[in-house]
Amino acid sequence: MTNLVFYRKYRPQTFAEIVGQEHVVKTITNALKANKTAHAYLFCGPRGSGKTTVARLLAKALNCQNRIGFEPCGKCASCIDIAKGSAVDLIEIDAASHRGIDDIRELKEGIKFTPVGFGKKVYIIDEAHQLTKEASNALLKMLEEAPEHVVFILATTEAHKMMGTINSRCQRFDFRKLTVSELIKRLEGIVKKEGINIEREAIELIALNSEGSARDSEVLLGQIASFFPDSKEKIKAKDIEDLLGLVDVGIACQMADFILAKDAKGAFDIVNTLGDRGKDIREFAKMFTDYLRKIMIVKIMGEDSNQKSSPVINTILAGLTEEDFKSMKRQSEDFSSEDLVNNLEIMIETQNKMKYSTILQLPLELAIIKMVGIKG
Repeated sequence: MTNLVFYRKYRPQTFAEIVGQEHVVKTITNALKANKTAHAYLFCGPRGSGKTTVARLLAKALNCQNRIGFEPCGKCASCIDIAKGSAVDLIEIDAASHRGIDDIRELKEGIKFTPVGFGKKVYIIDEAHQLTKEASNALLKMLEEAPEHVVFILATTEAHKMMGTINSRCQRFDFRKLTVSELIKRLEGIVKKEGINIEREAIELIALNSEGSARDSEVLLGQIASFFPDSKEKIKAKDIEDLLGLVDVGIACQMADFILAKDAKGAFDIVNTLGDRGKDIREFAKMFTDYLRKIMIVKIMGEDSNQKSSPVINTILAGLTEEDFKSMKRQSEDFSSEDLVNNLEIMIETQNKMKYSTILQLPLELAIIKMVGIKG
């Protein structure tokens, strides 16, 4: 294996390799085939969804010397330089650290010069929402007066913070989180290429804890592969739980049962046991909130909550065993809709309080008291 981390080593090098953003890829590749690309793009979406990767692929396609259709050849000097990160005509700017008016003025000076190759000079501005108001206004002026040889690609995780006037001058594409099944498929491909001895349940656990981010899932896999470099025994889900301080979904199920039984002592015992075992209490609070949400969805879906018949349920409940699902189904019938809503609101508030609490467990303990309905 090389020293490159997985998310860099296996970054897609063609549009065909992009997973989960078919709506974006189709529109961009159609424009490339028709030679009708725009001068400014706005890529919006959560972290790790492929915004920068697609931006680099677009830059590669625009500058490829042997492109047929929309896919860059990957072999010409321009493609190789962009893949290596040394291309003169591809300028990447992180607006989180270069957000001021002077940075944009410097960029403005650069756009006057024509590309070294025969394609376009492409500027990728990551986290573009972090530009100051003055810098945003200067960028707006550049978008309005950009020469033909320049293409701007703005990427942001917070589109609502972008100036409306900048939005209106860009072709906007909204990237989505990847589904668990899409992440699993991608991880399985890496596992096969790297020869990592790991069970599918462990891969599912990595995908479930990546929150729809391909990059996060690949970083996690790399971390686990480094921890078990030459393991003759197969890496199991339990190994990953111990390594990352994760909590098994069965613990969340037990907590829900104690809340239903109004058993504060049993619920407190779970929290104390997790603390004694060195588990991440914040992570458990987040997991239990998600577990209650899933119960609520199962309750709302009613008969349609059969995993095999509902694609919605299939996506939301991915990674659960049949036994876990049966327990969740039972709990959805025992909880009232009002209790589920109240408990979810309590847990959301609890997660916010845990960020600032000097006693980490206290907000969760108070939440338990509220959820079981203990009164003086």
